[in-house]
Amino acid sequence: MAQAAVSKMQINHSANWALAGVSFAHLLNDAMQTVVPSAFPLFQQTMQLSFAQMGWIAFTLNITASVLQPLVGYMSDRKPMPILLPGGMLFSLIGVLGFALSSELWMLLVSAALIGIGSSILHPESSRVAHLAAGRGRGMAQSIFQVGGNTGQALAPLLVAFILLPHGQLSFLWLMAFALIGIVIQSSVSRWYRDKLAENRSRQQQPVQANGIVQPAAQPVSRGFIAFTMGILILLLFSKFVYIAGMTGYYAFYYADAYNLPLSQAQICLFVLQFAGMVGTLLGGPLADRYGRKPMIWFSIAGTAPFSLLLPYAGPALSMVLCGIIGLILMSGFSVIIVYAQELLPRHIGTVSGLFFGLSFGMAGLGSVVLGSLIDVTSISFVIKLCSFLPLLGVCAVFLRRDRPRNA
Repeated sequence: MAQAAVSKMQINHSANWALAGVSFAHLLNDAMQTVVPSAFPLFQQTMQLSFAQMGWIAFTLNITASVLQPLVGYMSDRKPMPILLPGGMLFSLIGVLGFALSSELWMLLVSAALIGIGSSILHPESSRVAHLAAGRGRGMAQSIFQVGGNTGQALAPLLVAFILLPHGQLSFLWLMAFALIGIVIQSSVSRWYRDKLAENRSRQQQPVQANGIVQPAAQPVSRGFIAFTMGILILLLFSKFVYIAGMTGYYAFYYADAYNLPLSQAQICLFVLQFAGMVGTLLGGPLADRYGRKPMIWFSIAGTAPFSLLLPYAGPALSMVLCGIIGLILMSGFSVIIVYAQELLPRHIGTVSGLFFGLSFGMAGLGSVVLGSLIDVTSISFVIKLCSFLPLLGVCAVFLRRDRPRNA
């Protein structure tokens, strides 16, 4: 028994390291990805880009991830591919190099597409690793994975404020270190992933489903119910990620213009939003494991509305506070939404992960284009005030089926 206990501890230890590895790789990936919209002021200064052109950069970045992620997830459900973990970082490495050397809009678009491809490869397979390493605490594991991405998103405005804006476009070369570190980490995780898949396939006495991964027994539900529920979840993603696209892409311009402050200080405001989002993500999964997915999803989006509606009318100091509250509440629900969908379709973990990560990027990309074009024909103030109403769509979460808390 003592030997079995030691063996179990070793398994848990290796699973925890794999989960930490994909979380840190997620941090590096999302830092590189989020730097792009955060660096819009730099591109505007160096290339005199319009808001619509900057929106197209964000669209290219996000649409490549949006289109490819569900495909990568579907393929990984049929045949898991551990090699994709370091492979995604290689695309990001080339994309970051491209941003450092770009001198025209089309070069920025190609570089954005490369980073988007790298992200589309990373998310589905890394989410599958988090699912494999989760044990019973799926909400917690998905939150740990997602908090890595939120931390990277929080770091991006600081990288722009203290590295890119002071030192110029060539300072993108420093971000190549992020991609290189990611390749090393993901190579190590991919070996654990490969061994885990082989181990699961060898457990003939356990119920084995797609690709040798042991899946929980699922309660039969109708296709109509699944379609309706997925529609609600997608609507909630729309409200969340279009709002985030407006904040990360354009709120810095609004903040600097409304309060007559430098853009570097506006980047600090975005850092507060993203840092609070990191904390919210870390808390959201465990709270959902304890109290249920539906209440957490409902609170995370609808609960943001009072603060988002107040934000455009607050002063600079209060805006910092409100950005922190918005990030804390709004970001707490994304990992919960993914786990809710994975439990709805337990045989399609990779497909669900790819679909939801892909939709989040696609909606953010489309939102950036639409909002940027709308700013060009109206004003930055009008668009920021319009975005403040988006979290009200969170009330649609009341139509989700209530799940049983994990401690029930």
